[in-house]
Amino acid sequence: MSTIHLHQRTTLTPEQYVRALTDFGPGRSRLFGNSADEYLKVHHRGHTEADVTEGSSGIWERLHYDWSNLSRVVLVTTDSNVWDGTSRHTYTFVRQPNGTTDIDVVVIRNGKNFKGRILGLILGTVGRQVLERAFKNSVIAIEARNATGPAAQSTAW
Repeated sequence: MSTIHLHQRTTLTPEQYVRALTDFGPGRSRLFGNSADEYLKVHHRGHTEADVTEGSSGIWERLHYDWSNLSRVVLVTTDSNVWDGTSRHTYTFVRQPNGTTDIDVVVIRNGKNFKGRILGLILGTVGRQVLERAFKNSVIAIEARNATGPAAQSTAW
């Protein structure tokens, strides 16, 4: 099992990030590179939870999203071609006095087969950088979409 801790400070509010995280419409891959549009299938979406299949590059998982608490969003793997049911993503949001938000993400990956165990081992070592880059890029893309942060400010006149 691999457990990866990620951190990013952003000008986004928790609500803005969660709104993007739970937007399962077309173009999701522009915000979340590991969620290719051709894999995306929304099985159910409620006001504070959803059942969604997503993935990319031959790896898919069905996730139960729970955003009933906007300071802690949990995505639990319910089915996958490589990850077992103990795999998950937990997003924790902490508002800072200066108006920024700290986002901490804990990614737990437990392979359910040989391919999953190898991928989990890779993610726990050199693959961590890939997840860090993907997370940072998603924050930057969401900031740009919401016209906040350095990317949006650099284009302001």
